Amino acid sequence: MTVMTALRIVEWERSAELVEVPVPEPGPGQVRVRVAGCGLCHSDLTMAAMPASVGRALGWQVPFTLGHETAGWIDAWGPGVEGVAEGQPVAVAAPASCGRCRDCRRGLESGCAAGLVGRGYGRDGGLAAFVLVDDPARHLLPLGTLDPFVAGPLTDAGATSHHAVARIARRVRGDGAVVVLGVGGLGGFVVQLASVLTDALVVAVDPVEARRRAACGFGAAVVLDGVGPDTDEALRTAIGETAVDAVVDLVGSDETIAFAASSLAPGGSLAVVGAAGGKLRRPVYGGLPRDAELWTFQGSDLVDARAVVELAAAGRLRVDVDPYPLSRVDEAYAAMEAGTLTGRAVVHPDPPGRR
Repeated sequence: MTVMTALRIVEWERSAELVEVPVPEPGPGQVRVRVAGCGLCHSDLTMAAMPASVGRALGWQVPFTLGHETAGWIDAWGPGVEGVAEGQPVAVAAPASCGRCRDCRRGLESGCAAGLVGRGYGRDGGLAAFVLVDDPARHLLPLGTLDPFVAGPLTDAGATSHHAVARIARRVRGDGAVVVLGVGGLGGFVVQLASVLTDALVVAVDPVEARRRAACGFGAAVVLDGVGPDTDEALRTAIGETAVDAVVDLVGSDETIAFAASSLAPGGSLAVVGAAGGKLRRPVYGGLPRDAELWTFQGSDLVDARAVVELAAAGRLRVDVDPYPLSRVDEAYAAMEAGTLTGRAVVHPDPPGRR
């Protein structure tokens, strides 16, 4: 029996562990992907600490392998699979949506109930040498010439960011501004996509100087220190009379939501993506400018994943990564938690899975 190393949650409420497991064999309708790289996400750590009652309520069963930002090369496939070739570079779509329910039929895969159980959350994901993919025609994204080592983060961080920017872009005018609160793993993509998909002035707000410098490279015209008592005045000084047509809040705290609501122009759009547990602590009427919209979401749709892959392949979207071998995955998570990464942490199998 051939084995591989995988980062697995083996028991609820216990840290994930590197363990030896059999290399999976594809069954009917399945494709096996040899992993080039898998991006890390804060939700991985949340899952490792999740109470058993919550995991079971979601339909998850332990053990399972973490990792939901995966890309690599087609390695093998089972009966009934057509149109694939060995060695073809692909990314694996993050949501494991069914394709049949009402939400999927209208292109809202993020609302699919089946998507609550997917690769890396409840089923085996990509923090291993190989991963199985069901319904490959739906869930495999051809990469063309795009390096699969950097493509994994596009399937979640990139696609989620596109989902946000595509939504707010409908409210954004060329003479307005888009304010991005938090320029971490998702914020870097949001700044880039706001620059690509709108003609607005892009403002990035983050307390970390290195992230503010990165935001300038991503296309932000204005960068400000993190949200605080003086941020309103700093924003007005920086952009003058320019209207803030949209705010994408990647923090989601009481403070950032309040700042976003107070900054928004009439008819604007406030997207709360961050999960810090904040609330809009103002009246429904008067809490937002007239005719403004407020929305929240988790995840993305397949159209978002395909769009960011196309933008990256065309050189219009940059994917900065910090590489780690799987044997050092704990170091990668520690760097992610400490905020010392310069890009998205991407883990490759040992030995490196790049060609």
